Amino acid sequence: MTESPTTLRLLWPQWQGATAANVVELFPEVPLPDARLAYAMGSRLLGHMLPPHDGPVAEVPVAPDDSGLVLERGIESRAVLLEQLRAALALVEQHDCDRVLTLGGECSVSLAPFSWLARRHGEDLAVVWLDSHPDVGTPDSEYHGHHAMAVSLLTGHGDQDFLAALPGTVDPSRVALAGLHSWTEDDIGHVADWGLTSFSPQDLRESSEPLLDWLASTGCSKVALHLDVDVVDANQVVLGLGAEPDGLSLEQARRVVDDVAGAAEMVGLTVAEYIPRQVIQMMGLLRGLPLA
Repeated sequence: MTESPTTLRLLWPQWQGATAANVVELFPEVPLPDARLAYAMGSRLLGHMLPPHDGPVAEVPVAPDDSGLVLERGIESRAVLLEQLRAALALVEQHDCDRVLTLGGECSVSLAPFSWLARRHGEDLAVVWLDSHPDVGTPDSEYHGHHAMAVSLLTGHGDQDFLAALPGTVDPSRVALAGLHSWTEDDIGHVADWGLTSFSPQDLRESSEPLLDWLASTGCSKVALHLDVDVVDANQVVLGLGAEPDGLSLEQARRVVDDVAGAAEMVGLTVAEYIPRQVIQMMGLLRGLPLA
């Protein structure tokens, strides 16, 4: 995504969308308080990795403590996440840029920018969700993590208060799940029931053409792309919270992003779910050392 003064760089270090139980299971190497905040560290590190930006930069205020981490109406941390969503939408609306680059944080950070772009571009916006998982959970799902409900809400399904907060949604016919190969059985039926299109890693391993053909079929000239780093094959490198083997290679994932950007105007891009495991472990090593 080529940045310009009309691009908002949005840092959204949201971590509450992954349940405590899931974090304990998938990141057991460090204490839970450090593991849960790893998403926030990942968001800020992504900001440091990118080149300087001449346009506006904003950061969504995210609660750093454990207040509100309760299960409510099928969503863990529901009230906190709803408040942070509204804060993110206010920042995107305030800057009113042509493009939004979002650095998360867990997967639900795409909700604010993509729904705002959906209102702006209407039926001319397609969404490519580059992720190992479909993120089509609902409050009725067995898993109560909000980050697994992002595509559901973006396509108009799920918690009514979250849906009411969104400025726009995207028809499922204009949403493609790319790199999909890991899911829970209680949710996967939503992909077909709602009319989403999906591509496995095998579909895209040699060429992006199947995805590009789908994008052309939508007739959309604008695209928003969500990149969950766990789409990258964990046999090559583990970048996300969960280790998902047999995904796309780093080179294949980058090729897909580049090809999509060449086929339509990329008005939204999110990088999500980055967990800097070694950095978090190094912080634990340094904590308490006589360095002051």
